[in-house]
Amino acid sequence: MVKHIVLFKLKENLLIEEKKQIFEHFKSAIEALPQQIPSICKIQVATNCNPSEDWDIVLESEFKSLDDVRLYATHPAHLAAGAILKEVKLNRACVDYEY
Repeated sequence: MVKHIVLFKLKENLLIEEKKQIFEHFKSAIEALPQQIPSICKIQVATNCNPSEDWDIVLESEFKSLDDVRLYATHPAHLAAGAILKEVKLNRACVDYEY
């Protein structure tokens, strides 16, 4: 199994309400992906509850293999969901690991 964890930092100039709306839109799009991409075993999106940390959003997902992660990453439905953050994200970090 492969765990795929992605962290997003949103632009600082966004209002709290804007960040909340963006997060809800992104969360809905990402958590609908298993119906379109069968290789996803599990997926969830959350906001950081610790204001002293740098990252705003975490995406955590699980796949049977790294090849399945690659299929997910290039799937048109995933690309559309990722586009929600394109103009508002400041930074992104990702880790994939086997367990």
